[in-house]
Amino acid sequence: MSKLFAFSGSDDFFPGGSIYSNPKESSCFLSLERHVDVYFPPQKRSRISAPFVFSEERFEQKKPSIEVLPDECLFEIFRRLPGGQERSSCACVSKRWLTLVSDIHRDEISGNKTMQALNLKDESIDKKGGVVSDVEDQDVEGDGYLSRSLEGKKATDVRLAAIAVGTASRGGLGKLFIRGSYSSRGVTTIGLRAISRGCPSLRVLSLWNLSSVGDEGLCEIADGCHQLEKLDLCHCPAITDKSLLSVAKSCPNLTDLTVENCANIGNDGLQAVARCCPNLKSVSIKDCPLVGDQGIASLMSSASYSLTKVKLQSVNITDVSLAVIGHYGKALTDLSLTSLPNVSEKGFWVMGNGHGLQKLKSFTVISCRGVTDLGLEAVGKGCPNLKQFCLRKCAFLSDNGLVSFAKAAGSLESLQLEECHRITQFGFFGYLLNCGAKLKTISLVNCLGIKDLNLGLPSVSPCESLRSLSIRNCPGFGDASLAALGKLCTQLQHVELSGLHGITDAGFLPLLESCEAGLVKVNLSGCVNLSDKVVCMMADLHGWTLEMLNLDGCKISDASLVAIAENCQLLSDLDVSKCAVTDSGIAALARSNQINLQILSMSGCSMVSEKSLPSLGKLGQTLLGLNLQQCKAISSSALDLLVEQLWRCDILY
Repeated sequence: MSKLFAFSGSDDFFPGGSIYSNPKESSCFLSLERHVDVYFPPQKRSRISAPFVFSEERFEQKKPSIEVLPDECLFEIFRRLPGGQERSSCACVSKRWLTLVSDIHRDEISGNKTMQALNLKDESIDKKGGVVSDVEDQDVEGDGYLSRSLEGKKATDVRLAAIAVGTASRGGLGKLFIRGSYSSRGVTTIGLRAISRGCPSLRVLSLWNLSSVGDEGLCEIADGCHQLEKLDLCHCPAITDKSLLSVAKSCPNLTDLTVENCANIGNDGLQAVARCCPNLKSVSIKDCPLVGDQGIASLMSSASYSLTKVKLQSVNITDVSLAVIGHYGKALTDLSLTSLPNVSEKGFWVMGNGHGLQKLKSFTVISCRGVTDLGLEAVGKGCPNLKQFCLRKCAFLSDNGLVSFAKAAGSLESLQLEECHRITQFGFFGYLLNCGAKLKTISLVNCLGIKDLNLGLPSVSPCESLRSLSIRNCPGFGDASLAALGKLCTQLQHVELSGLHGITDAGFLPLLESCEAGLVKVNLSGCVNLSDKVVCMMADLHGWTLEMLNLDGCKISDASLVAIAENCQLLSDLDVSKCAVTDSGIAALARSNQINLQILSMSGCSMVSEKSLPSLGKLGQTLLGLNLQQCKAISSSALDLLVEQLWRCDILY
């Protein structure tokens, strides 16, 4: 200190370094006047420090900053701000302020406490005969109509805090979708705590691929978001039954629960949901090895009159669960069972005979070995109102079971069979001959048991209710089967025959002649043996109703395009990819004043050149989508000009 009092002002003050042995001593000076400084030795922790900057001849004092305040003081300031807009503005200053603002619980906001006191006072006045105050809290949480989604690297705690603060004064957050990426900076408990404190109106929460989120984070949501109605958990390995129990107790309005690939969620969590959530309507459980009969039975028995949708895939349930579903599924309308290796024929038989699935309308069964002829017949009898039925990869189902099901399920409107290789022509046509009068759609996909046989169908009344026929990638389906379909199904409007190499003009022409209602959508992609003759007759007979036509890979030429241009006034979607069409055919389409195409696909048409650009420009007046991929005769520069000309059209090239 001797140097300080001996300083005359003419020499440099302590040249060569700091005068303090401890750098923190620089904060011990307090300026009283312009040239008077007083030194205070450090005794207690200073709440506010006023730093000094040393220059050559004098001390210069920096302006005091609010940043020197401790978090406790800033927190008290932020919670006393008059409205949400002000708090949102403060949150934009720094991450520190954002963290503090997002940590404010709604009950801790000073204005809300004041309003609660006023409301209580008003209620007491009203009880005494007084007049209730008209004061309203302008910062009350909204109804939660806002939705936010975070994906990949954007899914962080900082962004969640910003969402919690930003939506609080703008209507409230109602839906939050987080798709993580397993990154080290992903969402943790801190981010979910911010949502819990700032978004009490949250009703829908979806968490995907969040390995860093565990029970603590989901319990925070349960503590603050009591209005939660839908919860979707996918690939969250750290979440266990503990957090699901917390959600069940705190969110009694839960109606929709989806759990997928959560290895630590089992029966205890589902039992808690069954006990505490009486309004549960939809449950989807997939790839959860700890889920067994106890959890599923609890859900079905507790929510017997509210649960309408159930989806179970790759869970360790047995015939017991199917028996419970068949008995307690009184409100079920949609049921999906996939990859249940421990379920046998007995389970499906008992479920069908439980007489509880009276309201079931949609039923999907995939990769279940228990689906046999006996079990399928029981399901048909036990579900009198079944409308849609999908069977995939059911290796033990045969023709007899399919025909028996057709006789039992008289209300069925849609049937889809995929990779059921024991189904042959006899079962397929047997179903059409015995189905109810309400069948509208039938689909046959990848069924290798189908062989083209001359069945010699008896003279029966046609299946007049069928409107849509889809047969895809069934290599044995040929002309004989198609001709039989033409006699049996006379009211078809939608026809899809994809990847059927055995179909030729001889088989398809009778089908065209028998369709009385007029075809609307026709997909013949991959039918390499169909020619211009089929297209010309289709345009002539059904041009007045045809709206969509897919000829990808067919043996057609410009003659088909000319027939389409002359007859198909309603056609809006045309696909001639990998066909032998040329510039002349495209010009014929452009010359037509009747056609109004919106989508045109010519991918792989090697004979279409730059000469078609003027025609495409004219068609572009109505086109919304144009596919010119693999059109090698059109240069890139010409395509660039076309893209510039057809700026309203989405062009693939």
